[in-house]
Amino acid sequence: MDLQQRINAFIKLGGFLQQFQNNEPVKNNKVEANDLFFDGFKHQIKLAQESNGWFSKKNIEFTLLNWSKALKENNISNWLSKYNFNNVNPQTVAVIMAGNIPLVGFHDFLCVLISGHNVLVKQSSNDMHLLPFLAKYLEIVEPDFKGKIKFTEEKLEGFDAVIATGSDNTARYFEYYFKNKPSIIRKNRNSVAVLTGNESTEQLENLSDDIFRYYGLGCRNVSKLFVPKDYDFQPLFKAVYKWHPIINETKYANNYDYNKAVYLMSEFDMLENGFLMIKEDQSYASPIATLFYEFYNSTEELKQKISAESDKIQCVVSQDFLDTEIPFGKTQNPELYDYADNVDTIEFLLEI
Repeated sequence: MDLQQRINAFIKLGGFLQQFQNNEPVKNNKVEANDLFFDGFKHQIKLAQESNGWFSKKNIEFTLLNWSKALKENNISNWLSKYNFNNVNPQTVAVIMAGNIPLVGFHDFLCVLISGHNVLVKQSSNDMHLLPFLAKYLEIVEPDFKGKIKFTEEKLEGFDAVIATGSDNTARYFEYYFKNKPSIIRKNRNSVAVLTGNESTEQLENLSDDIFRYYGLGCRNVSKLFVPKDYDFQPLFKAVYKWHPIINETKYANNYDYNKAVYLMSEFDMLENGFLMIKEDQSYASPIATLFYEFYNSTEELKQKISAESDKIQCVVSQDFLDTEIPFGKTQNPELYDYADNVDTIEFLLEI
């Protein structure tokens, strides 16, 4: 199977996913193998919702929309154009996936297969339903993928390299367990936004998407703000109001109530608007329904701080602050070349 065959298979998968980006899926009879898979995937989406209360229909649809856009021929070709795939020696790469947001491990899965390697997937128990079904679709539209994709719930065996994502605690275990294998080990990271007080209403409304999408559970979700002294939070509170229906969702509301009670009993100073709490805190990882903030004195000092603590930060949302910044509202719309932790997964796979 050559590179173009692999690309074509994922383009077909993107076309398949495009049917499921709306509240009511719209069947496209031109999609290959659709009669075999369309109704089945609707069922898998339902199972994913039922098995994980954080996987709302809207969040699953948002994920599928993003991947249907990403898996276009021009996007894939542009992404892969700088790499040389001519000398790949097929290996088996184990991918240990997180389960915080739907299909969070799909990019690693894609990278392994598009590079010409075999993938051995160990999924999180929180996200078991979507990816195996999509893998079956790939095997039907490109039969040469058969035998190259395996899933396991047992101890990982028979692999040559590993890509593992988890918490700081599990990362220490991964680093010890996989010390003799080529590996990418990912730890906890969070995203931040740098505000000046001069942001437009549109920018702040877009920022609210970075905060609330996936309930804030993703490493690309903004969990902390850096703001200047005497920053006025009222424009921000007004701008995020479009997300206020989120408080009607049980799991989010339970977390909001719990964290608010903890803060009140601890007599912490905070601002809140009925569905979001904003608290001054040095940490990067804020609890659900909470946004941390920290004051900065100068942009140069802040740049130094962010550089020194870059191993804790996934994305920086800002305008005209850093060369690597993400525009407001775009953290959960990464391009194929936006690698987690800024580690080039394809480059790693081409060197093993």
